[in-house]
Amino acid sequence: MNTLGELERSVLEHLWAVAGPVTATQLRDELADRGLALTTVHTVLTRLEQKGFVTHDETRPRQFRARGTREEHVADLMHEVLGQAGDRQAALARFVGSVGDDEVRMLRELLAGAGDDPAR
Repeated sequence: MNTLGELERSVLEHLWAVAGPVTATQLRDELADRGLALTTVHTVLTRLEQKGFVTHDETRPRQFRARGTREEHVADLMHEVLGQAGDRQAALARFVGSVGDDEVRMLRELLAGAGDDPAR
């Protein structure tokens, strides 16, 4: 599982929050309260890119963006964790049994419309 360090997560959270691509300098400025060097930001971006979370263009300075959305990332994590379960049905049953009424209703609505989803 591609795990993220605390700084990697902070950078990725920022990339998910912005409307478009950003430079490493812009990211450093946004994370100014952390006192990061520009080289540190570049290192984190390179690691995120190697892990498949970030992409960049070839302009100068390079502009970086998240490869996918936060929701896509969470869904990928859920699939990965479920794939590691010895008994998928038991794991799903445990999960469904632990969610609140609002989530149960949401899951029912999503499952009822799952056949209509062209992305499946």
